[in-house]
Amino acid sequence: MIKVAMTSVYVDDVAKAHAFYTDVLGFETRTRMDLGDGTLFVTVGAREGAQRDLELLLEPGRGPIAGPYRRAVREAGLPAIVFSVDDLRAEFERLRGEGVHFVQDPRRQGPVLAAVLDDTVGNLIQLAQPAG
Repeated sequence: MIKVAMTSVYVDDVAKAHAFYTDVLGFETRTRMDLGDGTLFVTVGAREGAQRDLELLLEPGRGPIAGPYRRAVREAGLPAIVFSVDDLRAEFERLRGEGVHFVQDPRRQGPVLAAVLDDTVGNLIQLAQPAG
């Protein structure tokens, strides 16, 4: 059986992203290594549940590939990644209370309730909950 072990999201600032993804979104740090010259290798993941073996790499978003890709995705209004939540409305209220800026309030999109937030490091992130 093949499973997803790690995926990544490009970010403007790895340290700032690390703080946002852990302190605000609630992920835990899985790996944090200083690679020298101020370069960090950071992965985060869910604190509990079935996805303990899945990690999200906070990838530096500089370079000839990352820059144009990130701009195009952002300009199209597309989320860089989708996170599932058990109670979208509760997470929306909690995160708004933390000062998180949402570009889309919770609404039904086909089989899910979804909201989209700005992660402060260059990405739109969708939160989704199965509808019904």
